[in-house]
Amino acid sequence: MIFLYILLALFVFGLLVMIHELGHFLAARAFGVGVNEFSIGMGPKLFSKKGKKYDTVYSLRAFPIGGYVSMVGEDEESDAPDAFGAKNVWKRILIVIAGPMMNILLGFLLMLVLVIGTDKLASTTIGGFHEGATSSSYIEIGDVITHVDGTRVHTGNELVYEIMNKGYAPIDLTVIRNGEEIELFDVVFPGMEAEGIAFGSPDFLVRIEQKNIGTVLKHTFFRSVSTVKMIFDQLIDLFRGRFGLNAVSGPIGITEEMGNAAKSGLDNFIYLVTVITVNLGVFNLLPIPALDGGRLLFLLIEAVLRRPVNKNVEGYIHFIGILLLFGLMIVVACKDIVGLFVK
Repeated sequence: MIFLYILLALFVFGLLVMIHELGHFLAARAFGVGVNEFSIGMGPKLFSKKGKKYDTVYSLRAFPIGGYVSMVGEDEESDAPDAFGAKNVWKRILIVIAGPMMNILLGFLLMLVLVIGTDKLASTTIGGFHEGATSSSYIEIGDVITHVDGTRVHTGNELVYEIMNKGYAPIDLTVIRNGEEIELFDVVFPGMEAEGIAFGSPDFLVRIEQKNIGTVLKHTFFRSVSTVKMIFDQLIDLFRGRFGLNAVSGPIGITEEMGNAAKSGLDNFIYLVTVITVNLGVFNLLPIPALDGGRLLFLLIEAVLRRPVNKNVEGYIHFIGILLLFGLMIVVACKDIVGLFVK
């Protein structure tokens, strides 16, 4: 069974990498940039074929830890008219961000599938309370919660997430009660703990929204945006020290989670893939050397200064970034391997 989960994970990783690199590839082609190689995977080449229309080599490589689109003049000086560096800086910016945006777009589409398949769409209107609820001293049945600690919420899923993320301590709520906006301060929710991390626990029930085209699109959009926000929240909490290294997973840990999600149902599996693809898109947009966000940062500097950063300087910085990323990957992989045997 574990072998099937590994194959499933490889398929998903390969698909997400292919979609990411396809974004770069299509944008490069659209702006007339030559592509030397379109590769899925890294390391030794397993299979390759040269395209008929262009000179692009399409490759499948041994290690499913990424991929790349090698463009003419991307990392070296070139006088060719189809070189990456010969194009307007804004075209190069669009080429660089096209990959991450394809992953984020896929996340939105998968979220649409999830919402369409959901029987009940949760609103932010309070419909009842669990027995012994602490929040019932503050909020009332019929209250429409609009903000959690200053964060706007539009769906029941967003509401639950924000309370879980922030409600381990007293939080402020904004509600609409009898048509009037009211601020509720220091609302207390029950706490819970998972893997040493404190969370808030919503102790109320919400009313169900009527399912139609409008509410489906609303839930799809705001739940997708909430997924992006969740990733930034986790990065911030990681740097703040709320989450430790044990909260970070690499391909090994994600493979295990995929297996668990696949066993628990198709919806959970699709949601996990949604989170992974959005995570891949957002992480690649961060200004980290060697990632798309690092290249984007240098292009933005060029757009402001009206001259490119020295290629050698940029190359050294990206090289250091690659070394640091591989170091982090090794540490996380070791943590995930230990986690397979120590529960």
